[in-house]
Amino acid sequence: MSPLILDGKVASAALLEFLKPLVETLDPKLVVVQVGNDPASASYIKQKVKSCDTVGMRHEHRHLDEGISLEELMEVIDGLNNDEDVTGFFVQLPLPAHLESHAPDIIKAINPMKDIDGFGAYNLGKVFLSKEFEHLPPATPSGIIRLLEHFDIEIAGKHAVVVGRSNTVGKPVSIMLLNRNATVTICHSKTKDLEDQIRKGDIVIAAVGRPKMITADMVKEGAVVVDVGIHSTDDGLCGDTDFDALKLKVSAISPVPGGVGPMTVASLIRNCVTAKERQMAIR
Repeated sequence: MSPLILDGKVASAALLEFLKPLVETLDPKLVVVQVGNDPASASYIKQKVKSCDTVGMRHEHRHLDEGISLEELMEVIDGLNNDEDVTGFFVQLPLPAHLESHAPDIIKAINPMKDIDGFGAYNLGKVFLSKEFEHLPPATPSGIIRLLEHFDIEIAGKHAVVVGRSNTVGKPVSIMLLNRNATVTICHSKTKDLEDQIRKGDIVIAAVGRPKMITADMVKEGAVVVDVGIHSTDDGLCGDTDFDALKLKVSAISPVPGGVGPMTVASLIRNCVTAKERQMAIR
């Protein structure tokens, strides 16, 4: 039997359609801050702007010179923090080399109420409290959860194995799964018997950053696999899993591209809507 394909284009379209009337009522504004001309960043921003247009959300692209100083970038962030017309914004990563080591300080400088990427310590910390406090969660973990929910994948009571422990994906998605009553194992480069750990997973989240690292023999029959990775190879784009081999064994799997990527963008739009709701409640 063919597996269920966890199509992020379908799930994200449904989420964006749900958000349309909210956007019309609330009239939020999203600002993208880009420093330099990284080609991958330009592609990601194009996708985000397209989703804004899909739901009718106001948006602005602040494209800053690659040589901008930290002080000048902080002034831009401060201006956005204090602009009441700006609902939410994010600084597109990666940054140029002279700014990359300052990324934590740059993220910290963003007002938590406008932190629609959900990377700041305040919003990450709220994710750890409970499902009810996931107001502005990181977009990719939030997208993973929404992808599973859209296709009615049961999370409660399942054993979820997350391969990867990054602050942007691995750690927060582990907590969000735990918030939904999964039993969670987090694996990483120092995990002993990695393959045995992955085989225990009813749900496997592959966020390790290595092309086709997770093979069919590492996943149990009937598992659900969500592939977060995306890599450009001589054979085209691929994820962290061997999709072609796994689809003969699993019950459901997300494709690359077209799986988690569209959900990340849609979740960013949803965070901007949530931010506007919360800001209006405070005002």
